Amino acid sequence: MKQIKRRILIVSFVLLSGIGTSYAGVRLASVFGSNMVLQRDEPLMIWGQADKEEQIRISFNGQQAEIRADDQGNWFVRLKPMHYGGPYTMEIRGDSTRLHLENILIGDVWLCSGQSNMEMPLEGWSGNPIKNSAEEIKVADYSDIRLFTVEDETAYHGKEDLKGGTWQVCTPKNAASFSAVSYFFGRDLHRDLNVPVGLINSSWGGTIIQTWISWDKLKTVGDYRQMDPDSFPEIAAGWVKNKTKYEQAMNHDPGLKEQWYQPGNRPGVWKEMDLPRSFGQSDLGETEGIVWFKKEVTLSENQAGREGHLNLGVVDDYDVTYVNGQQVGSIDDWYTPRHYVLEKGLLHAGKNEIIVKVRNQSGVGGFSGMPESMYLQIGKDTVSLSGKWVYRPSVTKKMYGVKDPGPNAFPSQLYNAMIAPLVGSRIKGVIWYQGESNTSEAAKYRTLFPMLINDWREKWGYRFPFLWVQLANFMAQAEKPGPSDWAMLREAQHRALKLPDTGEAVAIDLGEAKTIHPANKQDVGARLERIALKVAYGRHIEASGPELKQMNIKNGKAVLTFSHAKGGLVAQNSKDGKSVYGFAIAGADHHFFWANATIHGDRVIVSSSKVEKPVAIRYGWADNPPVNLYNKSGLPASPFRTDQW
Repeated sequence: MKQIKRRILIVSFVLLSGIGTSYAGVRLASVFGSNMVLQRDEPLMIWGQADKEEQIRISFNGQQAEIRADDQGNWFVRLKPMHYGGPYTMEIRGDSTRLHLENILIGDVWLCSGQSNMEMPLEGWSGNPIKNSAEEIKVADYSDIRLFTVEDETAYHGKEDLKGGTWQVCTPKNAASFSAVSYFFGRDLHRDLNVPVGLINSSWGGTIIQTWISWDKLKTVGDYRQMDPDSFPEIAAGWVKNKTKYEQAMNHDPGLKEQWYQPGNRPGVWKEMDLPRSFGQSDLGETEGIVWFKKEVTLSENQAGREGHLNLGVVDDYDVTYVNGQQVGSIDDWYTPRHYVLEKGLLHAGKNEIIVKVRNQSGVGGFSGMPESMYLQIGKDTVSLSGKWVYRPSVTKKMYGVKDPGPNAFPSQLYNAMIAPLVGSRIKGVIWYQGESNTSEAAKYRTLFPMLINDWREKWGYRFPFLWVQLANFMAQAEKPGPSDWAMLREAQHRALKLPDTGEAVAIDLGEAKTIHPANKQDVGARLERIALKVAYGRHIEASGPELKQMNIKNGKAVLTFSHAKGGLVAQNSKDGKSVYGFAIAGADHHFFWANATIHGDRVIVSSSKVEKPVAIRYGWADNPPVNLYNKSGLPASPFRTDQW
């Protein structure tokens, strides 16, 4: 009984399903089963349910244990640590039940969590492949690697058990549908360590970090202090009730009915917004629904009547674009830059109106890219479209009191359903790939990410290694240096390295402009594994790219010194082997310019003829920056900045 109470205290479970229930025999928690891997050299925690006060007997690899279920039917046993090996069998007997588990290994267990880039399977998704997927699947045959995928589920309070999941031996068939990042990480670990590896994939695409943090931690910060999980079911029911009205309104958009796209037709109240900008960076917040945008452009007689090329950058998710009342184009995705050809005669001298109907299905929504990505080209003339626009929502979920009751609707839902039931099972460490869905709130992420790491460690009761992937490059490359939500989020991730036993796999060179799900998951897994060898296994290897150590200003140039640069720095793909791109430089006016940068040993000299007195340096500071600074170990430098502007 003392062991049961201690386990309940450690894992902080909310014991809901066991109360007043007769289990009609012994049952194991879903994370245990044939083909599983149990953590080596750590106490082995096994638990489940049975009839109340039923006697449970366990036999495993020479150890025997006996326990009686409590009056709620919960039982828990703790076996002594074991060295790696197997396969073994486990016998669990109750008064009338016998469970026989086979093919069990003792090795290292890693929990793999995050959003879609962690979830993405080895076989890829339709139209979104994994590099060399077919070849990788054919050789994914490792009897000592075991795979467990946690089934998707949400919960308003902590659950005692998972919705489901089954341990599988790593075969080509089983690996194909398993997390690619997790597989490559585990495969490389197994090859280097020659010990069994168990991988538990608990991830969900498109999720924000808030849903992965326990409520007892999250309720201590910000607006969460005013929330009560007991009220969540009633709130969700109200959303569902209002959803029908919202969907009807979406099909009968007032903006279309009232012809807001017609020149001079601007009924109601329209507000100003500087574009490009995501909804999350404006008063709209994370608005889902339809928002109309308008901008007037004055053209000369020479520009009128000629063919034009309209460029709007990337619009999230769907746009219908009009010029002077005529529809000129429409694209239904959130990653393709909008480029529409305007026929001769459409543009005229004087005022012209550009109207964009934006429909955001989920997430942040809005316009992304740099200011120079929004322009009207007429012959050799370029008319900037960045800056002031006016906007008016026509149909939004906020107007109709609707919100998606999915994993992001309420905080802690995925922690409750997909992490809490795992707490107590010993793991070697965690790998994490998430952040894309939080790029509009990098400042919050600075607090939330270390909170999650500390939260999970506290729940498990020990400081396991926690490794993550810094966000890869994505979207169009910027023509000029400027602000970037993605760069800010990467910085927030990087700051968490202040916590002990952590590591970051920099992926700033592994992304793709047109997809948020890069195909190269092999190098992601390899970099994570390299960090694991150092952080979790104590190997004396270089696992980090160059890190800025110091900046000095001399004769109008910035001299940057780097650590993790043994043997000197490397400018990959540079013709002279020394020129580094991706650096920007600014003076006291905060105006950044692309800079000339040259490697000298473990230093980089940065300068620009446009900045006489440098004050600040940025490297890789963009959504999709051009970068080529590495160390001799082939690891890239993380994006950084010396300013806090």
